[in-house]
Amino acid sequence: MIDNDKPQDDAANEDVKAELKGVPEEFLTDSDETDEACADDANEALESLRRDLDEAKQEVLYAKADTQNVRRRAEKDIQDARNYAATGFARDVLSVWDNLSRAVDAIPESLREDEKMKGLVVGIEATQRELEKVFKQNGIERIAAMDMPLDPNQHQAMMEVPTDEKEPGTIVQEMQSGWMIKNRLLRPAMVGVAKKPD
Repeated sequence: MIDNDKPQDDAANEDVKAELKGVPEEFLTDSDETDEACADDANEALESLRRDLDEAKQEVLYAKADTQNVRRRAEKDIQDARNYAATGFARDVLSVWDNLSRAVDAIPESLREDEKMKGLVVGIEATQRELEKVFKQNGIERIAAMDMPLDPNQHQAMMEVPTDEKEPGTIVQEMQSGWMIKNRLLRPAMVGVAKKPD
């Protein structure tokens, strides 16, 4: 019986060989080395995929942060545009304020009490108050100057006035009013500053 089984085994082997013809050799061997090599290749591939995933996650985080920064910057630019859109116009209107203030200051006391001129004086003063109200509504405010210490961010010293009555560096004269729009300087106040007499 052993003799009869041998030809069948050989025939089966020949059939298997015929079916496996063309299959690469590494797929045909069942050795442990091949299994270890496959496991190493799989581990390397898995590790490479993990690195790629970590890099992709990091890039997504950077992209999100960058997008958020761009959004914040755009929102700030829009807010600044809203807040400071009237800056050029406000600078031009300040000359109107200056002329109106000079007109009010130039009216002598005798004309203020004169019945014929009283209406004109009241009208000019009302116009000045209305202009100041419009400035305030648009975030334009006058800079305090008199008796304040000189602040180079808000005041422009035009001259020094020798005096013992005020501390050196104190503003004793305002030649032109200064103005802010929101938290930005629109125009510095032109001032005279106290200094010690010689």
